[in-house]
Amino acid sequence: MASKLYESNIPIAWCPGCGDFGILDAFKKAMTASKLKPHEILLVSGIGQAGKLPHYTRGNVFNSLHGRALPPAIGAKLANPALKVIIIAGDGDAYGEGGNHFLHAMRRNHDLTCLVHDNQVYGLTKGQASPTSDSGYVTKTTPYGALSPLNPVAVAITAGATFVARGFAGDVEHLAGLISRGIKHKGFALIDILQPCVTFNKVNTFGWYQERVYKLDNAGYDRSDVIKAYRKAQEWGRRIPIGVIYVKPGVPTFEERLGLLDSEPISRRVLSAAPATKLIKDFL
Repeated sequence: MASKLYESNIPIAWCPGCGDFGILDAFKKAMTASKLKPHEILLVSGIGQAGKLPHYTRGNVFNSLHGRALPPAIGAKLANPALKVIIIAGDGDAYGEGGNHFLHAMRRNHDLTCLVHDNQVYGLTKGQASPTSDSGYVTKTTPYGALSPLNPVAVAITAGATFVARGFAGDVEHLAGLISRGIKHKGFALIDILQPCVTFNKVNTFGWYQERVYKLDNAGYDRSDVIKAYRKAQEWGRRIPIGVIYVKPGVPTFEERLGLLDSEPISRRVLSAAPATKLIKDFL
């Protein structure tokens, strides 16, 4: 059972049966296993059903704009490297409106953990097609079927993420393990989470995924082999791999390469008004 340390008394507003419940449970299990205290973590979210998750747990929280969770997360990590910063976003939030931030955060290898609730629709705004909607998927905004979907796992490998995984909201224990590993990883960690939307997505259901997902937990798969990782990233349809797909350890993080952080963290420095005062006088 998840520790009471991470329990919130805020009523949950998700639809009954939503895949987000499994993600919330897995998240609390992972945080319990990490032994991090609530004040040692920062949850940064955008707008959407996924963005509600931080309200239902305990820790520092920053709710950003839609698609804009990464910039404040990056700023917070630079100001206080001791914080464990975790981004909570949806597929439209992270891969659509936030796609540009997503790409550059990965190539710079910021030390962040990004959990994306990937339900393949815009759930908060009534089921429009998202960047990951399957080709041909019919919604109010795609009456003739969605076009080719974005492959977030392949994009992450290409863009430079040093930890890339895919989880399933229907397997809480497995997902909790992935989140734990992502949090421990030093560098940018993406966990794309298959999250059935029981209200608007009647195709990619719990049953649909349960017939297709399989775990990459066997000893024969080399997670450091980028070519094998690309091949696994392309598997979709009859079989869908879940687990850690790619890891590239030892890559310096953005924070490590930024010389300004070699001294006292910005959050602990004594601020002085002198520089600002001088600038103001220069303009007078």
